[in-house]
Amino acid sequence: MSKIVAPLLAGTTYARLLHLLVGWIFAGVVLMIYPGTYDKGLGEILAKSVAVDTVLLALVALVPAARRAEGVQARLLLVPEREEDIGAEASRSWADRRRTAGWLIGRVALGSAVGFALAFGLPAVYQLLTGVGGWWGLPFAPLLLLGCGRLVVGAGRLQLAMAVALLGPSPAERLAEAELRAERLLERNRLARELHDSIGHALTVTVIQAGAAREVGDPAFAARALEVIEETGRRAMEDLERTLVLLREAPPDAGGGAAEQPGLGQLPGLFDTVRAAGSPVDATIEVAEGALPRVLSRESYRIVQEGVTNALKYAPGELVDVRIAVEDGLLEMRCANRLPSEGSSARMHGDGNAVARRGGKGLRGIQERAALLGGRAAAGPREEGGGQWVLEVSLPLHLGS
Repeated sequence: MSKIVAPLLAGTTYARLLHLLVGWIFAGVVLMIYPGTYDKGLGEILAKSVAVDTVLLALVALVPAARRAEGVQARLLLVPEREEDIGAEASRSWADRRRTAGWLIGRVALGSAVGFALAFGLPAVYQLLTGVGGWWGLPFAPLLLLGCGRLVVGAGRLQLAMAVALLGPSPAERLAEAELRAERLLERNRLARELHDSIGHALTVTVIQAGAAREVGDPAFAARALEVIEETGRRAMEDLERTLVLLREAPPDAGGGAAEQPGLGQLPGLFDTVRAAGSPVDATIEVAEGALPRVLSRESYRIVQEGVTNALKYAPGELVDVRIAVEDGLLEMRCANRLPSEGSSARMHGDGNAVARRGGKGLRGIQERAALLGGRAAAGPREEGGGQWVLEVSLPLHLGS
């Protein structure tokens, strides 16, 4: 019983009734202006009224803003489960205008049917309750009232279904929305990788420098270590601020320097930080930063940053060999370091055990970056040079090729 009565008491039902009655009022106003209700047969009145309503609604549907107005009104009064099921955008194509015309005509037709039904049903309920024509009809009054209520509930649900079908996004719009969500997800993943690479590099340098300063005990070395920690922390904060600016969808220049993108031009500063952390760097860069697309330069910087950070983390004190060159239309990057010796590991960690390198988020991030740019990445131990860990990445110079 509650399932039958509850919808009759819900505010949603009466909001939808108001939406239905707006269509009935429109039809009634048009009927009074033309063709009128005097000196004509019922069939002629209905035929002319339907024709005039259809023409007027079709003309209104040609106005792009009409679709937006109907969508906003439907969202407010029909109360869909999800607002995005009903669009609130202006018409962009003739298909949108045709669907808007269908919605307007269907809305007025359904509203008129419900309005006329209530106009005859509710007075009949009143007559039965007041005993007009005899008290025998009194028991039928609640049934007729319940029928009117269920008519309103059903018509409101039907109106909502029509709105979703005719005012909702078209298949092309749904596909575009899905693509936009996918792009946003990819962008958020890219920003997550940016933070991982930047903050991970800063923390690695900070930990190594602090540990080395404690072990060495030289005031001059400790002062230099603190300078490196300060500079590395400042760069990490700039990267964090730049990422937060992007997450807030602010204009690219909103944060001044925070909006600057890293690139191959910043690699010398990165190598200086690695050298200050105790690992020598032999770098050969045979390509100018301006020769690369901006996105390729940025991603290349992040890949090299992750490579040297891994070298610092797992082979502290060992030479890091970086080579960047263009070969056969590909940007080739190679970052190699000798596997840590027992002595160097003991000096840095104090336990004589080498750090085992595992494939973590950093290497996965490098592979994802390379794949998104149409390239490839590989990393692992090599026997050459007495045992090395080598990261090799190849990226096409022309994106999408």
